[in-house]
Amino acid sequence: MADDAFAALPQEFRDMCAGVLIRVMDFPDEDTMRTMDCETPFDLLGLFHGLGLAQGGAFQHTGQFPNQVFLYRRPILDYWAEHEETLGDIVTHVLVHEIGHHFGLSDDDMEAIEAAAEAT
Repeated sequence: MADDAFAALPQEFRDMCAGVLIRVMDFPDEDTMRTMDCETPFDLLGLFHGLGLAQGGAFQHTGQFPNQVFLYRRPILDYWAEHEETLGDIVTHVLVHEIGHHFGLSDDDMEAIEAAAEAT
């Protein structure tokens, strides 16, 4: 589903994501939960981890992990069970939002990308 959501994003947006890894995990790890001040493992739907383009993340430095977007499967499924949105729309929203952190995009920019994905 994450692959499908990514494939539906505008091509120019996907092209700019070269080198960003998209990972699906059941839950955030303990370090992430502590860093993000989460009370439960269900508090976080996704996370961008790395250096965004605005912070110089376009260049890989020795010893630096690649930029990654994490989608947390179980919290996303719980969110879906409690809301009216489709699961695909939620996955797309979380994916665009987290990739948006990589680019330093505004909420309006991210909404436009989601709208373009829905149009395809």
